[in-house]
Amino acid sequence: MLKHLHISSYALIDTLDVDFKAGFTTITGETGAGKSIMLGALSLLLGNRADTRRASATPTKTVVEGIFDTAAYPAIAELLIELDVEPCQQGEMILRREISTSGRSRAFVNDTPVSLSVMSRVASCVIDIHSQHANRLIADPSCQLDMLDSYADNSALRSSYRNLYISYRNLRARIRTIKETRAQARENEEFIAFRLDHLRRLKPVAGEQAALEARRQLLADSSAISENLSEAISLLSGSDSGTLDSLGGALSRLRQVDFSLLNADTDIQARLESARIDIADIASTLEECLDRVEADPSALEKTEARLDRLYEAQRRFKVSSEAELIALQESLEHEYAAISGDDADTDALEQELHLMGVKLKQAAADLTESRRRSAEEITARLTAMARPLGMPHLRLLSTVTAGKLTASGADTPALLVAFNKNQDLRPVQEVASGGENSRLVLCLKALMAQRMALPTIIFDEVDTGVSGDIAHRMGSLMRDMSQSLQVIAITHLPQVAAKGTEQFKVYKTDTDCATHTHMRLLSDAGREEEIAAMLSGDGTTEAARLNARALLEQDS
Repeated sequence: MLKHLHISSYALIDTLDVDFKAGFTTITGETGAGKSIMLGALSLLLGNRADTRRASATPTKTVVEGIFDTAAYPAIAELLIELDVEPCQQGEMILRREISTSGRSRAFVNDTPVSLSVMSRVASCVIDIHSQHANRLIADPSCQLDMLDSYADNSALRSSYRNLYISYRNLRARIRTIKETRAQARENEEFIAFRLDHLRRLKPVAGEQAALEARRQLLADSSAISENLSEAISLLSGSDSGTLDSLGGALSRLRQVDFSLLNADTDIQARLESARIDIADIASTLEECLDRVEADPSALEKTEARLDRLYEAQRRFKVSSEAELIALQESLEHEYAAISGDDADTDALEQELHLMGVKLKQAAADLTESRRRSAEEITARLTAMARPLGMPHLRLLSTVTAGKLTASGADTPALLVAFNKNQDLRPVQEVASGGENSRLVLCLKALMAQRMALPTIIFDEVDTGVSGDIAHRMGSLMRDMSQSLQVIAITHLPQVAAKGTEQFKVYKTDTDCATHTHMRLLSDAGREEEIAAMLSGDGTTEAARLNARALLEQDS
């Protein structure tokens, strides 16, 4: 429930801090005193767009903050975890909106910055503001569906249906895509076959092009390479003047010298032997390289021909490598297989779609049946609740007509009403006056409050257009609602104001340069004076005070 409301720098409100209690609270005040301003500020916590004209009229930023007791509502804690928002501390949740003088808006849940959509989702779990404008929602089919589902507790049934519906739509779209792709491919079958035949005959291999280019370079330079290798081998190991023979002769001479007598390096022979072995190994390696050199013009011609085919294929198919040629061939193979294959895969998918459709229709039928039972029960209870509110001949009929499957089911609801004897039942939006509509909506809210775990509901002049005994009954209905949730009612009716367990007054004060809106909790004497003023109009009379006292005593 709403425990505390803080508003600063919003329109005519300089600073306002109000503590609320559980039960039924009424808010009264003269027309234009600022009740709608306070409600507008509170609606900011629901994620509504800010009226920058009201916010920017002040020289400092606008702040609206609500503290809610959520200890008895574990679902809210679960939602905060889901949204990755700071958890509640000691069972209290804080919603805050800040609007700078430039109009920039920021939203916070438990001091965690959030988007307006997140704030709206969280706030809708703790508070509902019902204004006269919302009375029209009773004629909205989508709102009627939500009402029927809430009353019947269809959340699991509706979620199951929606998941099935999404899966059905996705599978149907997948089948359609496959068929369209296959049909388009069949139109291009001859072209695909021509391209695929070309690639099959080409048989591109990964890495082939680089290997061929290296081989072509080797074959093209084979004569010069062979000549250079042969000359190097001759210089190293030639029989007449090769380096190896020279090194051998040098070693033979050095073996006859005693280097110890010369105080010189005695490892010279070993070092020279090592050099001779290395040069011999180099000569051997060069001979192996020479053996690998091809001087075959026909091999060069074949290599260049193969490369030309690869290059030409890349130009033809607008790719840049043989790897892309291979990928293209694989793609064409799949396309051609799809064309030449049968429709067994789509037949299986269509069978799956058919079975899913059967389940979907059954889920829709279950929803329809549940909603019809809900509609019948709501109609009976709503009629019983609303007739005492000045509508003795009220007749209601809530219909649920099954039709085309949609994301919310197959149902189109309608609320038909007749307020007078011998009057035909007609859609509520066609025949209900403002006062009748308000009373019906109030009864619906009271009925739904018994089924919904909503901590707080605020009624903004829902009693417009009624008076006397009917006003008394509407006040009693709101007070009864407050047994299961916090009810706050902004009202002009003394009969309703007297029903509250506590009452606030909204009023304005003027200074030399500005007008300010205030709100204060009324004492028992203050309530009596306020209700007397509401009864008598211009001036408070003793008779009005007696009537006010009687109303308060009657409802105490």
